[in-house]
Amino acid sequence: MASPEAARRPSSASRYLVVFVVGLVVGVVAAVMLLRALQARTDPFPEALMQVMARQSGQLRDAAQANRCTTADTLPRLQTLRLLANDLEPAFPGLRDDARFAGAASSMRATLDQALAAPPADCAQLNDTVKRIGEGCKACHADFR
Repeated sequence: MASPEAARRPSSASRYLVVFVVGLVVGVVAAVMLLRALQARTDPFPEALMQVMARQSGQLRDAAQANRCTTADTLPRLQTLRLLANDLEPAFPGLRDDARFAGAASSMRATLDQALAAPPADCAQLNDTVKRIGEGCKACHADFR
């Protein structure tokens, strides 16, 4: 006959399960804390700049597809892109001294300056402008992404 003490004692398996679950929870919490600490060390500015520029370019493309190609529709997006292009070198300080990067940034600003000097008046011109902006983006991304 089993003693009453032996009947109340938890099995070894349940103890191991509890220790395993606690260890798992502590490990997940530690991993999340480590990943957040690593993420906090990265500069969000370059990625944010690229996202905003992509969004503005996409809205220009969407305007052309929706046949909203007046200067009033496109000029604010072009102005925003031009202002953002001023921040390309500060956003990527490691590439600031690279001649290819400086050339690509300068070319992007020149393309946008041309578009602002003679804003697209119809959808054909807007499509051409969007194409030139996209080519400038692709050229830089091909070298530096």
